[in-house]
Amino acid sequence: MRLSPDALAGSAGRELRGAYLVAGAEPLLILESCDLLRARARAAGYADREVHFVGKGFDWSGLQQSAANLSLFGDRRLIELKLDGPPDAAGGAALAALAQRPPEDALLLASAELGYREMQANWVGAFEAHGVLVTAPAVGRAELPGWIRARLGRQRFTIEDDALALLAERVEGNLLAASQAVDRIALLGSDGRVGLEEVAAIVADSARYDVFALAAASFAGDTARALRVLAGLRAEGIEPPLVLWALVANLRSAARLEARVRGGERLEGAFAAERIYASRQGPMRKALQRLDRAALEQLLRRAADTDRMAKGSLRGDPWVALEALVAGIGGLKLAA
Repeated sequence: MRLSPDALAGSAGRELRGAYLVAGAEPLLILESCDLLRARARAAGYADREVHFVGKGFDWSGLQQSAANLSLFGDRRLIELKLDGPPDAAGGAALAALAQRPPEDALLLASAELGYREMQANWVGAFEAHGVLVTAPAVGRAELPGWIRARLGRQRFTIEDDALALLAERVEGNLLAASQAVDRIALLGSDGRVGLEEVAAIVADSARYDVFALAAASFAGDTARALRVLAGLRAEGIEPPLVLWALVANLRSAARLEARVRGGERLEGAFAAERIYASRQGPMRKALQRLDRAALEQLLRRAADTDRMAKGSLRGDPWVALEALVAGIGGLKLAA
């Protein structure tokens, strides 16, 4: 069975199954779904909780042996696996086996942040076929207003269109901030209808612009939005080196991708080799359509100069240089 977080919270997810995998690209939705399943497990009598943090070198055989051992006191257990990314081959096989045949006295709950390709793995399919797969995709800019409206609706609030647009703009790129804003509206609201003035007051101190949103907008070619985010970062007191780090990391990734494609490799294969997952692929595709090798090399030189300005070894305003760098990534031709 495959469920969305909303379906899990509804009637479709009420009956507990033996094995769950909560996975996808949105940490908040993964966290909320796991919290819900823990609460239901406790209510159903799963009194003991056994947590395993799964990383490189994890003892899968030890886990399987532990899962097979019945509780000494006959208590039902919640066995929780927190995966640090996709497992290796041995781990995938062990997870598939556990999903196919969960321990008799236990409920298995695995969670992981996974990209689109990683969600196609056989072990993920085993949870969907024999247990429950809860998918938590990223909530993008286009989906965010609908997500906010639905969240408010569940708390019996309606929101005016201009108020919704403002709220979505102020919290975009940070679903946790969006969720917190919804909770504040529900707590402070009175008549069940939310207007522009209420939203402006509630989110006045909640605006969050992060460096990842800046990089995504820059590489997608949305220069106006990228410059707006950059201004927000500056207003929040973020230091230029942190902003520059995100842009340079993506520029270097783009340069490696361009070199691979120029050498005859398919872009999909290059994405996999460079471990660039679904959420970054769209902006990167757009960037590679307008930035060739020479442009990327020029941008990296600009970034090096900006770094020297931020460190005081080169005269100039690093914020002005960052604006030029963002514009250049967006496709504006820069002077040599």
